[in-house]
Amino acid sequence: MNAARSHPGREPAHGLTYRQAGVDVEAKDGLLAGLAPVIASTHGDSVVAGVGAFAGAVRLAPDRAGSIVATTDGVGTKTLLARRLGRDAVIGADIVAHCANDLVASGARPLAFLDYIAMARLDAVVVRTLVEAMAAACRGLGIPLLGGETAEMPDVYAGDAYDVVGTMIGTARPDGVMTGETVRPGQRLVGLASSGLHTNGYALARRIIAASGASLDAVVSDRGDTLGDALLQPHQCYAPAVLSLCAETRVHAIAHITGGGIPGNVIRVLPEGCGARVTRGWPVPSVFAWLQRAGAVPDDDMVRTFNLGIGMIVVVEPQDAPSAVAHFLDAGFGAWEIGEVFEGPRGVELA
Repeated sequence: MNAARSHPGREPAHGLTYRQAGVDVEAKDGLLAGLAPVIASTHGDSVVAGVGAFAGAVRLAPDRAGSIVATTDGVGTKTLLARRLGRDAVIGADIVAHCANDLVASGARPLAFLDYIAMARLDAVVVRTLVEAMAAACRGLGIPLLGGETAEMPDVYAGDAYDVVGTMIGTARPDGVMTGETVRPGQRLVGLASSGLHTNGYALARRIIAASGASLDAVVSDRGDTLGDALLQPHQCYAPAVLSLCAETRVHAIAHITGGGIPGNVIRVLPEGCGARVTRGWPVPSVFAWLQRAGAVPDDDMVRTFNLGIGMIVVVEPQDAPSAVAHFLDAGFGAWEIGEVFEGPRGVELA
């Protein structure tokens, strides 16, 4: 991969090293060796190949046979705000939560997680902070952090910027992959409260901050939350609570509300002939009103960019909606019945 290439008419350079080109392999090896115990702390008996292997491996228990489900996503430009405020731990936790929520939206149970961290120059403190936060989040889900990739890429990333991507692997029973095919008119939508933007809409949020000249120390709520605090609220991890609901209640579909907002994500679980009607009325985190006001953002853009206070929606039978709300309240999440499925063109109405 790093083999030299000849160029006609040009003398080959002499004396250059990989370190002089901006990549310090020895420093990376030392950093990863120091993180090996952190990663290994998430491993149990199911891990067949972990730290140091070219690919991680997890043994499937007999009762986990069925479908392998996998998802990959990133944290996006929320990393820039985390760097600016020195709060990188939230990013490590966010990527695990985001991927777990995407996985559980398919009805799958998380099995293992892998990460990708890239930056111009390896910052040992930042990498350790990210990995320790990922490991803590994985332990909370009872799954191993198998490892991943840490890349030093000069000229690709500017300054101290970095990128974080995660891959979550899970399993579902043969009949357990949720596609929304059993969604029918009359079923109800139960919404779970978000903590804020989660990991979407930060390109617009940062542009609003830059254009308005607002300080991240500006107070944006009656509780005294600063703008920086509100924007760096962690991404809620709904996976354990949703999985436990699925174990006791028939859940027909699950929508993780990410980029595209409520309309763009709920439509993904609707079959032809079914529409969804969502009625707003839940408490919306004040940061969204601040962003709309400071950026003069049209309502349509707000709806299709941000989650507006709802981080996940589950579709259940009408008689199960009250118990589903109670289940999520007991798990520590705000939850409300926020809409219904109706017969009609496939689409989402947000009133």
